Amino acid sequence: MFLSAGPVVRCVMILLAVASLLTWTIFIAKSVELLRVRLTLHKAEKSLEDANTLDLGEEWTRGNSSIAHTLVMAAETERRRSRDIPDDGEGLKERIVLHLERLEAAEGRRLMRGTGLLATIGATSPFIGLFGTVWGIMTSFTGIAASKATSLAVVAPGIAEALLATALGLVAAIPAVVIYNHLARQTASCRAQVADLTALVMRLVSRDLGRMHMLMAQDNIVRLGGQSHDARAAAE
Repeated sequence: MFLSAGPVVRCVMILLAVASLLTWTIFIAKSVELLRVRLTLHKAEKSLEDANTLDLGEEWTRGNSSIAHTLVMAAETERRRSRDIPDDGEGLKERIVLHLERLEAAEGRRLMRGTGLLATIGATSPFIGLFGTVWGIMTSFTGIAASKATSLAVVAPGIAEALLATALGLVAAIPAVVIYNHLARQTASCRAQVADLTALVMRLVSRDLGRMHMLMAQDNIVRLGGQSHDARAAAE
C-alpha cells in the first residue's frame, strides 16, 4: 500500500514514521537520564541529611553529579559575600532562598528538555495522518472520474492506501501522548527531590547561622564579664 500510494501520501507516511521513531528514541533516552538523576539525587539527599554544617555538606556532595553541589556552593558563595553584614541573618536566608529557587527552576526546565517534541507529535500526528487520508481519497476519486469506473475493486485500493495514513497518524500520536505523561510524572518526582535538597541546604544554613549567633552571644557575655571585673578592680 505504501508503494502504491501517491507522492504526497507517501511523504506523509514517512513523516509519521520518523515522528514515531523520535518518540521512542526520546522515551529511551529520557528514561535513562531520569533514572540516573533520581539515583544521584537520592545519594545527595542522604549526604546532606547526614551533614551537620554547610561546609561538610559541600565536601560530601563534591563528587556528586547532581545539582546538590551547585545548591550548596550557591549558599556558601552568598554567605561568603555577606560576611561584612554578620547581623543580617534573615536577609542572608532570603537571598539564599531566592538564588536556590532560580537554580531549582532551571533544573526543572533542564529535566523537561526534549519532552516538548512529544507533545507536538501527540497533538499534530492525527491531523497529519488525516491530511494524507483526505489527499489520498481526493486522488482516488479523481482517478475514478478519469477512468469512469465505479466498481469497488477500483475504489477500494486507493481508499485503503489513504486510510493507512490515518492509522500511522494514530500509531505515532498515541504512544507520544502516553510517553509524555509518563515522563512528566517522572520529571515531577525529580523536581520534588530537588526541592527536598533545597530544604536540606536551607536547614544547614539556618543551623550554621544559629551557631554563629550563639558564639557571638557568648563572646558578648565574656566581654561584659571582663568589663565588670575591670570596673570592680578599678573601684578597689
